[in-house]
Amino acid sequence: MTSVFDTPAPDFSIIDAEKIALDHFGINGSAEPLVSDRDQNFRIKSSNEAFVLKISNSMEHIDVLDMQNEAIQYIHQNNPDIELTYPIVSKAGQKIIQIEKNKLSYQVRLLKYVKGEFLNDLKYDSNMLFDLGEFLACLDLALNGFDHVAAHRSFIWNARCTNELSALIDQNNNDQKMINQYLDHYNSHVLINDQHLVKMVIHNDGNDHNILINPSGKINGIIDFGDMIYSYRVLEPAVSMAYVAIEKDNPLPLIGSLLKGYNKIIPLNIYELKSVVYLMCIRLCISISMATYRKKLFPENKYLIISESKARKFLINMLDDDITKWESELTEYVHS
Repeated sequence: MTSVFDTPAPDFSIIDAEKIALDHFGINGSAEPLVSDRDQNFRIKSSNEAFVLKISNSMEHIDVLDMQNEAIQYIHQNNPDIELTYPIVSKAGQKIIQIEKNKLSYQVRLLKYVKGEFLNDLKYDSNMLFDLGEFLACLDLALNGFDHVAAHRSFIWNARCTNELSALIDQNNNDQKMINQYLDHYNSHVLINDQHLVKMVIHNDGNDHNILINPSGKINGIIDFGDMIYSYRVLEPAVSMAYVAIEKDNPLPLIGSLLKGYNKIIPLNIYELKSVVYLMCIRLCISISMATYRKKLFPENKYLIISESKARKFLINMLDDDITKWESELTEYVHS
């Protein structure tokens, strides 16, 4: 076991979670388990407030958690209208505490609970996705200038660095041929233009399970900064577009609206616009490869395969389509 991806998630009980919240943060509340990938999360509900207790994977580096905390604070300072799960300081004056169980150490944070509906629970249209594009651009404007050593770590979910994906598919014979075709597209349409693609620290996981809508129907919040990375700026909308695309039979108008919304706030150069469809597909290649790898390790965690079948279907169909046509149509749509 060498990383958060092949190490079991923490296994604390509801009683454990309630005790941690009370003993370390002074919050007396009831705990409810929340879905998670590699960590363990609980919603802690007190008499008048709600929080999220995040118990990180035992292999998570504290620098990554510090980066998340610092980024959230940075965003809030630059755009306080964006709702974020900011960290609560412990009774000892720390934003990250350490606890032990069964001779393993875990980093723990208590975060503000952000109210709202997830985009995944709503029927969204092109107008809503245009708004999502604008929101992601506002998020990146608020992140502009932020940096942290952990953002430059080697990380499988960074679509800018495909070496880890190449190594991963060597263990995945079923998808290897297909993913190699997408890696060829990436090399000839994205990597070749690397010097023209703006780089910055991005959230890198604006999927519809992480985007929050307030009661008035406005996109106002985002959660889960665990995949934050220094990468291509245009990867921010591309990741979100990828998860929209796999849900719809005719996704081009929807993802086009999202990209157009982003471009309205942050004008993208022609190289960025032309790279989007290839970055979308690489993100989905990573998604199915990680699902294939990790479901063998943790078959009981159904969250790991939440997008796998839809992503694979989309990628197979895209090979039968003309991917360069998508590139042209997305670019034209943004400029229309």
